[in-house]
This record gives sequence, structure tokens and C-alpha cells, in this order.
Amino acid sequence: MKIWVDADACPVAIKEILFRASERTGLLLTLVANQPIRVPPSPLIKFLRVASGFDVADNEIVKRLSAGDLVITGDIPLAAMVLAKGCHALNPRGEMYSPDTIKARLQMRDFMDTLRASGIDTGGPAAESRSDHKNFANQLDSFLRRHAKKS
Repeated sequence: MKIWVDADACPVAIKEILFRASERTGLLLTLVANQPIRVPPSPLIKFLRVASGFDVADNEIVKRLSAGDLVITGDIPLAAMVLAKGCHALNPRGEMYSPDTIKARLQMRDFMDTLRASGIDTGGPAAESRSDHKNFANQLDSFLRRHAKKS
């Protein structure tokens, strides 16, 4: 199992949690982004820079996935593609996406996009908080305990 990060919008605090988890578990962690990202020196932690453009990083992640890999992303369409490939997706607030709920999440995302396109201010997500970071760390640890030994 490998861990992939849709890193362009991933909060720094979440990256730090992932760096520690990679070192602790020995799992390869790859951050994918279209801009430079600082990563600590480690044979387990890699950075893959992709060209700028719509969904370039997402497509590169999906192309490189192997069954059972984990992807960290807040991008619901990317999470849907990840799940379709037999992989796992966790968002930076600690929500594990599932095949049972992803369709409803995609529909809600599309609905909100339609509202915004018609000029309705839908607000945005709440700012990330320490409780979000804690929830992410707990979900990641739980996932890794269940899945890392199987790979």
C-alpha cells in the first residue's frame, strides 16, 4: 500500500501528520502538485510535480494507483475515481469516502456548483480547525492499523 496526496490544496498541518505517519509505518508517501512542495528528506517521502492544468494532478494520481492504495484529497470527483479503482480516499478533515456515499456527495457538489454558477453565494467550508486535524490523525491511524499490515 502507498499513500498519495492531492497536495495543491492539502493543509500544511495535514502534510505534517502524513510525514510522521509515513516514517512511523514505513509506507511510501507521494505528494502530487503543480507547484513546488517542501518535503522532509526521507527515502519514504516523494514529491511529484505535474504540469498546471485542470485535473492534471488528479489524473496522474489515478494513473499511478494500485488496488488498496490510500489517497488524501478533498476533491470529491477524484475520490470517486479512487474508489472506482479499488482504492481508499480520506479527506483532510478526516472523512473517509465510501462507495455507499460517494454518489450523494457528487450530486451535492454538482448542485452547489450550479447554485454558484447562477450567482447564489453558497459560502464555503469552515476554516480548518485543530479538531479537524485531530479527526484526520485519528482516522488515518485507524485506517493504517486496519490496512497497512495487509499489504
